[in-house]
Amino acid sequence: MNNSSATHDLPPLPSYTLQPLHPFIPGIPDQYLALALPIIAYWVVSLFFHVLDEWDLFPQYRLHTPAEVLKRNHVSRWDVFRDVIIQQVVQTVVGMVLTVVDEPPTFGKEEYDIAVWARRLRIAQRALPSLLGVLGVDAAGLSKSWAGTHATLAGALAGGVYPSATQTVLLHGQPTAVPAFTSWELIAAYAIYYYLMPALQFITAICIVDTWQYFLHRAMHMNKYLYTTFHSRHHRLYVPYAYGALYNHPFEGFLLDTLGAGIAYLATGMTCRQSMWFFTCSTIKTVDDHCGYAFPWDPLQHLTSNNAGYHDVHHQSWGIKTNFSQPFFTFWDRVLGTKWTGGDVSARYARAKAAAQKKLDADQSGSVTGSTPSDSVQTTSPSPYSPGNMSSTARTAHVVAEPRIPRGKATQQAISSRQAVLDDPNGGTTVLAEEATEEMQAQQKLAKRSSPRKRTTSSGLKGFADRVSESLQGKATGVLGVENGRR
Repeated sequence: MNNSSATHDLPPLPSYTLQPLHPFIPGIPDQYLALALPIIAYWVVSLFFHVLDEWDLFPQYRLHTPAEVLKRNHVSRWDVFRDVIIQQVVQTVVGMVLTVVDEPPTFGKEEYDIAVWARRLRIAQRALPSLLGVLGVDAAGLSKSWAGTHATLAGALAGGVYPSATQTVLLHGQPTAVPAFTSWELIAAYAIYYYLMPALQFITAICIVDTWQYFLHRAMHMNKYLYTTFHSRHHRLYVPYAYGALYNHPFEGFLLDTLGAGIAYLATGMTCRQSMWFFTCSTIKTVDDHCGYAFPWDPLQHLTSNNAGYHDVHHQSWGIKTNFSQPFFTFWDRVLGTKWTGGDVSARYARAKAAAQKKLDADQSGSVTGSTPSDSVQTTSPSPYSPGNMSSTARTAHVVAEPRIPRGKATQQAISSRQAVLDDPNGGTTVLAEEATEEMQAQQKLAKRSSPRKRTTSSGLKGFADRVSESLQGKATGVLGVENGRR
């Protein structure tokens, strides 16, 4: 395209030719890579934190204990994984639709765009004499006095007049001298085009995402219908973990995350490659905010005050209507008064940790057998254990040796089992007597620190051991090393 036009005394703009931009990774179009990178980043970073969780590598930096993850969350890891996949599918479909309306990425216009910025700088210099005049500075006089020693500065003070900055171009087939840009204008325009403008686009996109998510997120909490219908699903995670960052109702995920990021991309005019990095960085920040760790060396947790600790307060039952800001800054929380103001929360966290550990310990008390004491009295299953088939010796073995067995079906099971041992002619009574003796010896060790009742129980154990020993055919009473009147 021919763009070598000149406007009065301004340098002409160079011509350019657009060409298709080669993919960043050969064989993968940039549009598809922009969709894939955030998902890849999500699972790579989540897997990193999941390994830390499973191996418990940095417990000193964890906001919550493994017991809290198990006992306080109201959703399984599988359900979280499934819903995250659903949201990422929706996110990908929306991205595919945008690739249809987006123009294919091209290159070749960079020099032209830099020249446009250089021309804007030249035009802006025309206002400099007037501005300095308001301050009482004679810009024209300074320009004349510095023309011989500081030609560039003199040209700027004169309103962007550089007599020595010329170039020869062909106009209507004839060589013609026209104004040219100075080196400082081109350097400044280059910095604006490659650094300043992309930085402003990123900052603007961050502000758009933060604003979008704050007000929608806050509405999800303040409106009962929106909370119970959509957002409450995310708050089944009272103890957030990394790959639960995008655990949402599908509609909320589309509205809050996918649509908000899409609006930021379109409004800022990002290129496909710029969006690639913006979406990926936003995803990593979101995962990091839900990781459950307060690392002192994690840069994402120190760039802004919105980090894992800040957002974790929002997931607690006592802070669920505070700290709505996400994922970058806490500006809206501070301005609109929704930032947590309760001060230090370490005592609350300590109580939650203790309560979760207590629940886990109670559950694990029956984890070896897969049963709990309540199963003995609450069971509705049929009982094949008939009391008529249980001898007095078996009952004595249970009453004396196992007073801690829960009453009900468990008692019947224990007595019936001991009866089966007694019925074994090949040493069954010996096994039972040995168990009773071991229990007796264990009780005797505790007798000095126990109540008289426990000492009586030890005496009963000895008597039971003696009776079982006497029942052995052809054996002396001391066969188990327990004799009457002597220990």
